Amino acid sequence: MTLSYWERQHWFTNVDFTIVGSGIVGLQTALHLRKQLPDARILVLERSPLPEGASTKNAGFACFGSVTELLSDLQTHSEQEVVELVQKRWEGLQVLKSTVSSEAIRYESLGGYELFLEEEHEIYQTALSKLEYLNDLLYPLFRQKVFSTVENQFGFQRIQNRLLFNALEGQIDPGLMMQTLLRKVHQNGILVLNGITVEGYTEQAQGVEIQTNKTTFMTQKLLVTTNGFARKLLPLDVQPARAQVLITTPIADLKVRGTFHMDAGYYYFRNVGNRVLFGGGRNLDFDGETTTQLEITEQIQHQLERYLKTVILPEHEVLIDHRWSGIMGVGNQKKPIVKALTNRVYCGVRMGGMGVALGSLIGKELADLTT
Repeated sequence: MTLSYWERQHWFTNVDFTIVGSGIVGLQTALHLRKQLPDARILVLERSPLPEGASTKNAGFACFGSVTELLSDLQTHSEQEVVELVQKRWEGLQVLKSTVSSEAIRYESLGGYELFLEEEHEIYQTALSKLEYLNDLLYPLFRQKVFSTVENQFGFQRIQNRLLFNALEGQIDPGLMMQTLLRKVHQNGILVLNGITVEGYTEQAQGVEIQTNKTTFMTQKLLVTTNGFARKLLPLDVQPARAQVLITTPIADLKVRGTFHMDAGYYYFRNVGNRVLFGGGRNLDFDGETTTQLEITEQIQHQLERYLKTVILPEHEVLIDHRWSGIMGVGNQKKPIVKALTNRVYCGVRMGGMGVALGSLIGKELADLTT
């Protein structure tokens, strides 16, 4: 690509901060940088027409961990680490709602539920026995009991008779969230360029030279926020994790309202108006789903449909309207990576499937770290 003088002068000259990735973390980083440095030249690069990872492809859960997810985390993390994770997720949701209004992202506080299949009796009993323990663990953070049990009022079948309930959980519209963040970024004089893939970079005395599929240019600081795609640029403990999703056609008299978790969070569903969005199943094929390819597979889609028809919507005719996938970033630890790799290169990645909850806070932390 040959750039004109005008293009080089106004897009690729005297760049102070270059952010790779226009997802939640990238855009929030840009906005927080702008608050701190009103005159800085900030450039956001995105390889796709829309954010490539999961920011516009996720299920829109405003959550911080189901009972079984937290119990699973406690097997590999200390109590303090798990509480700190929950705190970060909760703070991140507050940062999101302070950046964009609840109305702008269609935030609804409908509560979150966890259900267990009939054959999961032992896991269910373990979860019930740990409710008070988790409530006590999280009480200093929320100053109230988080988890309780409720009756199955949704018509689910082949499940244990009571559901676990979290009144603090909500849901958003991820598409509206990203549109709103993009508008705010543009209004703040931040440049976002799509269709540009960063292929590498070289640190030099005067800055960082960035090599892309379109051009090469200099920036003072490079910030990588590509989450599941981060290892294409940086040697980090971040693995891509594909999440497959489907959504039904409208369903008359739909009882499902809220966000729902199954199987330690590996399956999740919610209402979108009078439709049901259902995703997950990565645990059916961990190796196959450790990929950056945005595809769907028959094995996982078949299982999603089976649960829809036998557990979630057994009394309805279920028609699938659309299917898609997104790429998360996971690792050996749940804690996000926000760090300076050198004096000029930084990253904010590894959201662990909690990008809606964590992304805004990680963007703020990354901006603070680089200024």
